[in-house]
Formats: sequence, C-alpha cells, structure tokens
Amino acid sequence: MGRGIRFVCVFFMLVLSCAAQKKRVAVFDFDYGTVHANVAAVFGTDQDVGKGISDMLVQRLVQSGKYSVIERKALDKILAEQNFSNSERADASSAAKIGRILGVDAIIVGSITKFGRDDKSTSVGGVGFGRGPFGLGGAKVKQAKAVCGITARLVDTTTGEILAAVTGDGESKRSGTSLLGAGGGSGGGGGGFFDMSSKNFAETIIGEAVIQAVTTTATQLDASAASLPTRKVEVSGLVADVSGKTLIVNVGSKTGLKVGDKLEISRATRTVKDPASGKVLKTITSKIGEGTVTEIDADSATVSFVGDTPPKVGDVAKTPQ
Repeated sequence: MGRGIRFVCVFFMLVLSCAAQKKRVAVFDFDYGTVHANVAAVFGTDQDVGKGISDMLVQRLVQSGKYSVIERKALDKILAEQNFSNSERADASSAAKIGRILGVDAIIVGSITKFGRDDKSTSVGGVGFGRGPFGLGGAKVKQAKAVCGITARLVDTTTGEILAAVTGDGESKRSGTSLLGAGGGSGGGGGGFFDMSSKNFAETIIGEAVIQAVTTTATQLDASAASLPTRKVEVSGLVADVSGKTLIVNVGSKTGLKVGDKLEISRATRTVKDPASGKVLKTITSKIGEGTVTEIDADSATVSFVGDTPPKVGDVAKTPQ
C-alpha cells in the first residue's frame, strides 16, 4: 500500500513538473489582407477571418497541451494600451516587443494565403440561394471545393528570432455551389455572421477546409515547442507597497517575470562606498522572506509574501540565486 502511494505521489510530481515547463505563447490575429476580396465574396460581407482562425488555433494548441496560451483578454488589453498598428502586429520584431510586455516566451503571428473556391472563379458566397445548379437570376453556377491556406511563425520574444515557419493547407472533401452550404447542388442559403468556432461553420464546405488548415498548422507548431530555449529570468526591483502579506513590486512582465515566479525579499543592511568618490559600490542585503507572483502587468507585480520579518517599502525583490 505504501509503495502504491509513493508511486502516485511521484507520478503527480512528474505531471506537475512537465506542466511547469510549458512555454507561454500568445497568438495574434492572422492577417487576411491578401484574401479580403475572397472573404467578402464567400460571406457576402466582410468578416474578420483572421480573428476567427486565431481563435481556432488557440483552441487546438490548448487541447494539445504543448503550450500555455495566454488569454485573449490579456492580449487585447496590451494591444490597446500600446496602440500598435495592424502592420506592426504582423511584423515579427514589433510583435516580439508586445510578447515581452505580456511576459510570454514566444508569439505566433501569421497570414491567410488562400480562402475560397478551388477554381478561383467568383464565389457565390453567402447569397447562394437557388434551385438545382442555378443561382440567383437563373445563371448557371459551377460547383467547387473550398480551400484555405495559412502560414504561421513562432517568434522568440527575447531575440526576435523566428524559431519556426509553418504552412497549413486545407481542402474540403465535398463540393457545392455555395461554400457556406453543406455540399451538393440542390440549393441552400447562407449569409449573415458566422462564428468560425461554431458547429454550424464546421459543417460548411469552407469550414471543412479551414479546420483542416488550422489542424495541420497546430500540429506543426506543437512539434516546434521543443525549439523554444529555456531561459532563467533574472530580475531585481524594490517593494513599492505593503498591505499585510501582499506586496507590490516595481518590476513587471517587461522583465520576463510572470505569474507563479518566485522572488526573494531582502533588506539592505549596509552599503559599501568608494572612499575616494563616495560612489556606492555594493549594497549588503539580508533575506527576510520570499514571495510568489500572483498578478502582473507591464511595470509591476503583486506578490504574496511568506516570512517572519514584516516587509516594508524599499525592501529588495529579486530572483533567487
């Protein structure tokens, strides 16, 4: 019985260890400028398919468990605060700066290269009501399969280096006169807003192609997870506010610090100065406790403190050696 309990404990320790080693990533909305006209033709109006594909990719990366993916709310908040343009968000070096503010190890940026019919003719799109093989106005409409192509890059937020560049292509197994239909030529209708993560969209011909492209891309990105280097983040700051055992320190996600990180809290006991210039050469500190980061933004972090000596403003908060 004792051996069984020990085995279970070791197993869960290994699971927790693996979870702690997950690399944190943020997925930006994909650029769809090159297929903008095709998107409007398919849906009958402009739809933000870049956001839709980004959300679908996030869902698959979370399900696979290779990465820890930051929530969209946190990403949108930083993007709004930093006022980055759409072109800057698509640029690897600019996006890496946003990633550093978020405290993630890497960001994923990408573009949609194909979206629509495989015959490259004008799409019937969401207004494809008709009888038999004929569309509105009695003009004969050719059946076609749906295609979707996306490219994605995994960018190291520390160096701006592109660690992986992958391509995902999808093609529907079915064909039809309307890409928003379920196939066949017996008529059907589309139009209005489509939630790309919904079951209804997944059952459409274009949805089938998109899902295949996203799944292929996610699989390749999962395989690249190991290429992200493991770095030890070293930070040093000061306690700016104390409320019981809750501290606010003046270092945040810009330094690479993230929720769950440990900080050593110490107090300056004396300073060593250059006798000639009076310049401080070194500050001698004494550890009074430690803390765990519970909340973070770009320039500050909330820390839960543990220790016998009450902390105070001005104490040093730094990465344990």
